[in-house]
Amino acid sequence: MFYHQSISPLYTDLYQLTMAQAYFQNQMHEQQAGFDYFFRKIPNKGGYVVFAGLQELLQLIRDLRFQDADLQYLKDEGFDPAFLDYLEDFRFTGSIYAFREGDVVFPFEPVARVEGNLIETQLVETLLLNVLNFQSLIATKASRIRYAAGNKVLSDFGLRRAQSFGAVQASRAAIIGGFNNTSNVLASKKYNIPHAGTMAHSFIESFGDELKAFRAYAKAFPKNSVFLVDTYSTLRSGMTNAVTVAKEMESRGEKLQGVRLDSGDLAYLSKKAREILDYDGLDDIKIVVSNQLDEYVIKSLLEQQAPIDVFGVGTSLITGKPDAALDGVYKLSFVQDNAVLKISDNLQKTTLPGRKKVLRYFDRDGMFYADAIVRSDESDIDRMIHPFEKHKSLCLTDLRYEEVYSTAMRKGEVVTKMENPQDIHQRLLTRLNLLPVEHQRFDFPHIYKVGISDKIMKTRDQLLLKHR
Repeated sequence: MFYHQSISPLYTDLYQLTMAQAYFQNQMHEQQAGFDYFFRKIPNKGGYVVFAGLQELLQLIRDLRFQDADLQYLKDEGFDPAFLDYLEDFRFTGSIYAFREGDVVFPFEPVARVEGNLIETQLVETLLLNVLNFQSLIATKASRIRYAAGNKVLSDFGLRRAQSFGAVQASRAAIIGGFNNTSNVLASKKYNIPHAGTMAHSFIESFGDELKAFRAYAKAFPKNSVFLVDTYSTLRSGMTNAVTVAKEMESRGEKLQGVRLDSGDLAYLSKKAREILDYDGLDDIKIVVSNQLDEYVIKSLLEQQAPIDVFGVGTSLITGKPDAALDGVYKLSFVQDNAVLKISDNLQKTTLPGRKKVLRYFDRDGMFYADAIVRSDESDIDRMIHPFEKHKSLCLTDLRYEEVYSTAMRKGEVVTKMENPQDIHQRLLTRLNLLPVEHQRFDFPHIYKVGISDKIMKTRDQLLLKHR
């Protein structure tokens, strides 16, 4: 299954393997190459993307092996036996340089650079795009929801609506983006994520009596019960029965943790539920809500001063709704130290050539100001140029900067520190505190400046002229 730490190299697109065979047959497979991973559009019409998935990707790439069954399948499909002999000993021996997981990243900048021989850099493309695009999408969505929710508790309830086993990685990405816990038990175990859950309507219906169902659940979980109060009628029976059992639990030295609303007017019902609980001296019992929540619904509920403590978010989180995917791409940038590029009639789809890195500049107040894409052998630059509008440039003289790339993998070995999702989220918080608020707002966020150095521009212009 997909959530294991190793995966077959056949988890790829066919053309990766056919191209690899052609490289091998033309004795090009040992040529050194570099690919850039970047995206062109921020999902949800937002101002930034949260980079996520790198740590999992590194482990998967490190463990890529062609098993006997994989090779036999390729043999049956007509692949060259000599090429299959080569694949028998395949290991990724290249290097990966990237932003640190949990950083904020922006369109067109190379978020990661993969270097190695042509075959190995080609064979990891689909896996890289699959992992980084998906987890970055979900982490970005989670960050937006966290922004709307403030300091309220956020629970990932998305497993049943997710893209099959991708839900496990999605739960990890949700924590990176700002969620507190998940209903996904496997993800909880795999990543050491706090888990949370309540009960279903079916549990209450199976008893035929709401009060009896609450009592049974409280007996089973005297320290961790949350009652679902809207199976029949939230205010006429659900809250009344919840209060009754909560009082019974108190008499035994136990405590009801919360009540959950899963339908109806959540603002109105949460206020009424809070009034009932407070009237009966149960002011420490939390109110949990779910049902088609997203950042906009949560923002509206809080603006209505709904006394909600916990938001359970499912479909919108786990699918990255309304954007089904991050449009990340993986493009060749050099072969044997020769810069290359893909040309398009649309300059925005013409790639940036050569071995590159990213410098992040700070304004006078110490906030993120601009990201400059430069050659890997460049350090500080005086100005950067708009990637697609040459007449626009930005002076960077005397501004402090940092190199955002770190070495994630060297010669096939993972060298970056392995961190849990909660630690990665702390990095995200630190980085968001340095990102001006105008880039974080929901409506018409300010576009973060990303440019290229004069040397990158010159190389691109030369190659464009050459291929005309």
